[in-house]
Amino acid sequence: MGNLIDYRSPGPFTDLGAVDPAALRGIATDPVGVCRPVARLVIQPHQAPQAGIGADRLAENQIRPAAALVERLMAVDAAPLSTGREADKRVVGTCRHFAVLACALLRNAGIQARVRCGFATYFQPGQALDHWVIEYRGGAVGAEDGAAGERWIRLDAEVLGGTVLPHAHDLLPGDFLTGAEAWAAYRRGEVDGATFGVHGTENFGPAEIRGNAVKDLAALNKVESLPWDEWGRMTEAYAGRTGEDYDALLDELAAVCAADDPAAVSELYRNPVFEVPAELLR
Repeated sequence: MGNLIDYRSPGPFTDLGAVDPAALRGIATDPVGVCRPVARLVIQPHQAPQAGIGADRLAENQIRPAAALVERLMAVDAAPLSTGREADKRVVGTCRHFAVLACALLRNAGIQARVRCGFATYFQPGQALDHWVIEYRGGAVGAEDGAAGERWIRLDAEVLGGTVLPHAHDLLPGDFLTGAEAWAAYRRGEVDGATFGVHGTENFGPAEIRGNAVKDLAALNKVESLPWDEWGRMTEAYAGRTGEDYDALLDELAAVCAADDPAAVSELYRNPVFEVPAELLR
């Protein structure tokens, strides 16, 4: 991995430089330890009412920057982030918010980390559900970047330490497919596109894979959009109004993401069809 995309440094949504240092007191130094409290810092919108969180706070799931998530957490409970909150003192967010907060904490600790947008296969049998996880560079004790044995390790911060998955700290092949991986598998005829979608909605099918593939490329460029953000030709794609030319472009996207060459990942992202517009960077 070259240095064109430095996954140790923050992107626009993962910069914690302005956060009160007291909020970061006691954060672990190992990657899994850094991520462990995150499962008790965020709460899904559908769980919020039962926890006593009022409707006035549900819009917190629209927050993009991790620093703003931390600010909101500290306003509700001034304990450091190393201390998990009771349900009513968590920030309201989606799987994307768990991932972005974990990624921000890892990068703040100088650990190479990035968010991945895709689909998890471990929530509902036979379905691949829209989900966001993180991955960090590790695996070889004492190894330098690029050393033998080092790899990107996928971790699901939302379910880490819970009962959903015993190995949430190190996802197995097939547990999670990035949008790019899912698209490549769909184009090869290895998966049923109709099983990929958003839990609790009618939004299932290849269009959902197309959308998450574009969001995954953005995340590889350290721009972690909200799950419902749309730009480029995504709105057309969700509506089924794109054709083979767009699918061929997604084939290129899938190949570039699979190769994980930072120069190619960065160059492809500069295509106006894929780059997140300025109005979604706030």
